[in-house]
Amino acid sequence: MQMKLGVLGPLHAQLGGGSIVPTAGKPRQVLALLALRAGRAVPVSTLMEELWGDAPPRSASTTLQTYVLHLRRAIAAALPEGCALSPKDVLDMSFGGYRLAAVVEEHDLTGFEDLALRGATALEAGDARAAADLLERALDLWRGLALEDVPQGTVLELEAIGMEESRMQVLEQRITAGLRLGRHALLIPELRVLTARHPLNENLSAQLMTAFHRAGSTWRALEEFRRLHRSVGEELGIEPGVRLQRLHQAILTGEPEADELGLSPLLAG
Repeated sequence: MQMKLGVLGPLHAQLGGGSIVPTAGKPRQVLALLALRAGRAVPVSTLMEELWGDAPPRSASTTLQTYVLHLRRAIAAALPEGCALSPKDVLDMSFGGYRLAAVVEEHDLTGFEDLALRGATALEAGDARAAADLLERALDLWRGLALEDVPQGTVLELEAIGMEESRMQVLEQRITAGLRLGRHALLIPELRVLTARHPLNENLSAQLMTAFHRAGSTWRALEEFRRLHRSVGEELGIEPGVRLQRLHQAILTGEPEADELGLSPLLAG
């Protein structure tokens, strides 16, 4: 019996064609952690930390067992009649924790990580076309914010932050590949939205400056630098980073572009 799991958006867990995602919040948290670490045991202590932080109730152990029982009931309902597996075979207890032991046929996080790694490797090797395709396919696996319909304690919150940061890194790499392919004008609308959403992100601002400059709108590139300079000054009380300042100077003076200046690969063409 194979399972399909999804965490890059609303929680998705399907077994034999049927969903096993509970409606209640805390059982959903348990399933989300098990899905993130499918095939590996999640210690009881980690599950308790997620559910109750550093103040678990006296009944925490019994309550957790109740949540696991609810999940096993959902699994039992999804298993086809005559299936040799039992719910305990799918969600078993192992090494002082619980584990989703079913064979995972599809997992969006695993697929994302694989495509992201292959895309980053292609980008580093100089194959911008392959990188753009692989990284775009990785981003297409996202259906919303990570675990957006799951209540998040300290453990899931950190996991979600990590996934979102990986998503942003892949997005920046995909834009880099697009810049290397000469898609400057096509990338400008997307980059304008991204810099509005992430006004302190220097990588995105650098990419927008590069796109503007190469599309023939040097004044808009300089305007973006002024915006970022003002934002980081007001919010953080600092100057933009050295590499961004060097890009700004190169645009001002018409010096060789970022790759020739030895700047970040994000800016290289």
